Amino acid sequence: MQSLFQILNMILSIAVFVIVAHVIMSWLINFQILNLRQPIVASIWEGLNRLLEPVYSRIRSILPPMGGLDLAPLITLVGIYALQIILRNNAGFFYGY
Repeated sequence: MQSLFQILNMILSIAVFVIVAHVIMSWLINFQILNLRQPIVASIWEGLNRLLEPVYSRIRSILPPMGGLDLAPLITLVGIYALQIILRNNAGFFYGY
């Protein structure tokens, strides 16, 4: 069961990394530091969007319109951190204590 705890924690950590990479990349694209006409940038951006848009769209459907401010990544990160806290607080279940 210890390995299940470690695997779940690793998956959540990877999700945090992907979300942060998506946010930073969106800033770099919006400030025209990265160009979507470059094939590698476009493919990375498309892959991140395909991966995260199903999660973001569900959160955006609940949130009221914010006038161009997208809080979906922030709420997703808060949810992931909450799940990590719940996992750590219940680690005894995984370790058999």
